[in-house]
Amino acid sequence: MTGKNLFDDLPETYDQWFTTPIGRLVKTYEANMIMDLLRPAPGDRILDAGCGTGIFTLDILARKAAVVGLEISLPMLQRAKRKFEMYPFRPVIGDITNLPFADDVFDKAVSITAIEFITDAGRAIEELLRVTKPGGCLVVATLNRLGSWAVQRKERAGMGQSRIFREAFFRSPDELSDIVPLEGVVKTAIHFQRNDDPKRAMAIESEGRQKGLRTGAFVIGRWVKP
Repeated sequence: MTGKNLFDDLPETYDQWFTTPIGRLVKTYEANMIMDLLRPAPGDRILDAGCGTGIFTLDILARKAAVVGLEISLPMLQRAKRKFEMYPFRPVIGDITNLPFADDVFDKAVSITAIEFITDAGRAIEELLRVTKPGGCLVVATLNRLGSWAVQRKERAGMGQSRIFREAFFRSPDELSDIVPLEGVVKTAIHFQRNDDPKRAMAIESEGRQKGLRTGAFVIGRWVKP
């Protein structure tokens, strides 16, 4: 199954999950980490590659940056477009491994939980770096192979309950670092479980970060293009 139709029937389900108590908590922690590493500023032109329905795009737009949202699924992109009609948001259908942009055109580039669905992640990274200006940063996040969430998703996929993760490529923090040919910083978040009580989850998250655990479900890195 190709990436183009893999997510076509999921826009509403995807958005709804982030409105659940644990989904809202996940979104808050992940968004805070994305913003801390991406550091969008007013006037920045930012590529959001694999933007989906724009779950994290709004946080970037709220910092008064202009965003080009690239997505391979038209229904996902259409949902994002409807959300951001009043913002400087340009939707583009495209493939991360073959970006339809010239070299060095974006101040920053970000890709959140998209490369796990790309066979040639190295090619995707090359393309993201190509379109980023020298001195600009690249922020990439994926699902952590060392985390229990990835294990559970693979198990569910094996039982036919989650087809989108059947062919997913989960990566550890070190494996994410290895596909980017630059020195950078990689962190993890979401140390709690999907079925944890949200209040208890907050305590677990705090403890995981204090200990510097590398097993959080969400792994994210930042690299600066020379």
